[in-house]
Amino acid sequence: MIFAPIVFVSQSVAIDHEFVYHASQMLDKVNVAGSFNGWNKDADPMSRSADGMTWTKHFKLSPGAYTYKFILNGDQWITDPSGKSVDDGNGNTNSQFIILPAGYEKPAMKSDGIITEKALQHLVEVPYFNWDRGILTLSIQARPNDVASIKVQVAGKGEFKAEDAGGDDLYERYTAKIPWNRKQDLRYKFILNDGAGPRYFGPKGLTTSPSGNEFAVTAASYKPFEVPAWVEHSVIYHIFPDRFANGDKSNDPAGVLPWDAQKLTYSSYLGGDVAGVEQKRDYLRSLGVSAVFFNPIFKSPVYHRYETTDYHEVDPYFGTNAEFEKLTHDLKGDGMRVILDGVFNHTATNFFPFADVVKNGASSPYTGWYTFNSFPVKIAPNPNYVAWFNYPSLPKVNYSSPDATKYMLDVPGFWAKHADIGGWRLDAANEVTMEFWRDFRKAVKSIDKETWIVGEVWGDGTPWLKGDQWDSVMNYQFRDAVLKFVAPSGPAKPSMFLSRLMTVYNSYAPQVSRNMMNLIGSHDTARVMTLCEGDASLAKLAAVIQFTWVGAPSVYYGDELGMTGGPDPDNRRGMTWETATPTNTMLSLYRRLIQLRNSSPVLQSGDPIPMLADDAKQVAAYARVLEGNADLVAVNRSAQTQDIDLNLSTVAGLPKSIATVEFSDALSGTAYTAHKSILHLRLMPRSAVVLMPRLGNLLHSSHHRQTGSGLAMAMSTHHAQKEPK
Repeated sequence: MIFAPIVFVSQSVAIDHEFVYHASQMLDKVNVAGSFNGWNKDADPMSRSADGMTWTKHFKLSPGAYTYKFILNGDQWITDPSGKSVDDGNGNTNSQFIILPAGYEKPAMKSDGIITEKALQHLVEVPYFNWDRGILTLSIQARPNDVASIKVQVAGKGEFKAEDAGGDDLYERYTAKIPWNRKQDLRYKFILNDGAGPRYFGPKGLTTSPSGNEFAVTAASYKPFEVPAWVEHSVIYHIFPDRFANGDKSNDPAGVLPWDAQKLTYSSYLGGDVAGVEQKRDYLRSLGVSAVFFNPIFKSPVYHRYETTDYHEVDPYFGTNAEFEKLTHDLKGDGMRVILDGVFNHTATNFFPFADVVKNGASSPYTGWYTFNSFPVKIAPNPNYVAWFNYPSLPKVNYSSPDATKYMLDVPGFWAKHADIGGWRLDAANEVTMEFWRDFRKAVKSIDKETWIVGEVWGDGTPWLKGDQWDSVMNYQFRDAVLKFVAPSGPAKPSMFLSRLMTVYNSYAPQVSRNMMNLIGSHDTARVMTLCEGDASLAKLAAVIQFTWVGAPSVYYGDELGMTGGPDPDNRRGMTWETATPTNTMLSLYRRLIQLRNSSPVLQSGDPIPMLADDAKQVAAYARVLEGNADLVAVNRSAQTQDIDLNLSTVAGLPKSIATVEFSDALSGTAYTAHKSILHLRLMPRSAVVLMPRLGNLLHSSHHRQTGSGLAMAMSTHHAQKEPK
């Protein structure tokens, strides 16, 4: 077994890390790219050693886990033959190494009297300090398996136990919940015990004295992190504009391919447009979605429109500004908000400022909008300007330019005046300066504080989710956890699956987790049916989890029909409208899940509670709890029928009355009754149940009384099933 290289370093001090690649043949050049340099394949060339076969590169890196690859001769990406390999959640493999903080040299052990002080952290900011729905959440970071018990002592309120809220290989988070009406000032400290008596953690660090070391918060000055209230109650439908529906062939570009073309290239147009979306509004209404996210619609030289030519004009192949404005009004009338894709990290080369520099060189007034290394500008491989991933067609905007910043900050205001816009999804958002996003939030929220801001980040989004930048992120971490559990390339054990879900949930403030953009497929990933190797029962399990977990479900167009497709561009085929029929069991399930989500306050806003992780049986179960009400979800990943017992009296956080409640499975209509707090379930192979209290039990909405006859068929296809035809 090969382990990830481990380096020990102080939490706040970066260390020199050397990458080494031993070539098996003579190479012209070798580069290293990874999570530490934005995966820029040209940014960091390695140095050839005297033997001609060994290549090295040094970086200063802080503690954390990093993924990387070597690039041979500029285009051959490979993993490190001597490193640890990890799955990136999208069918690819990367190499990984970990830098550990100082103090981690010896194994941690609870109750040994030793606490790794440098691992401890608490900040009076989100997510360590957060207020939501009348509850103050106080969290502290510690080394995993290092502290026997942690409490929070709040002046005038007493002591509160901090529960383990999950973590990773480096840090664990412990969280306490305290009622607070935001009227009294707060003074508090953490009490840690590891077998050598209590120690106290506050602004002065870890001490043995209980006095003079408290965090203080003035109630009048505290402003909670508020996100748009509508998002957690919503189901999002994700449309790739050129591939959803072609309603007006008169605006098709030359050379448009047939709608059912299977072999697509990176330049193929199929002709999807505004008219097509208008004509399919009845389909969107029938699904019950409440928001529509469009990939870029602005004028562009390419079909995917991630190269923006004009931020103020809809692409003519998609429609006109007036047509799009009408569409947003019509969708709003149907109860659907519109979310636009904002590409602010880079532009097209024919965007007017860049085009002016190409024409006028150093004398152009727009040279500061980008970062040029020399003149004249050369739009060619290895361009002489900074470009996204060094692609010549994607020059990167320089936000140290006040003029460029002002122009981009005015874009949301323009569209707020010319259309009904409910939100902005931000492309390559982690590569734009945080200063710009802080100004962006001010600009957007000054127009309408309910406008949603969601950033594209494939990993941890906490740096941008402290209340001053975004409201949410595309939850690729959720997708990774789900697919590693259900897809054949896994499957992860149920215990690992629930641990991953809870770790991601606890990484953010609760209101942030409730408005996460939860996806299992997108325009950048292989389709879920393909990742499930054509097994519809597995894809259905993923959908059930998506609609019953915390966050706003986002459905990539066609996933509800069981469409297949490998990595880009194969995942962007034309919508298979011929499969949108009553006999399509995948579509029936999605419609039912959307109906359940729309009608259940618990599934929209409830807190998650893990209930069961039976690794031997491949069964996971969890609850969603809200104001004394609870819905239960159990998922059988195995290919066998499984019998399980849920002990409702032992699950912390469940309402006590739940033990005597009668339940109905919202997917099949089957009734279940607990006996002496034990709820016995028989789960069919690769199936799930969504158990809701029947009428007259808990204070729950009437949607719990369901027969679900059609859905029993939808979920019962537990054997391999290909895309419906």
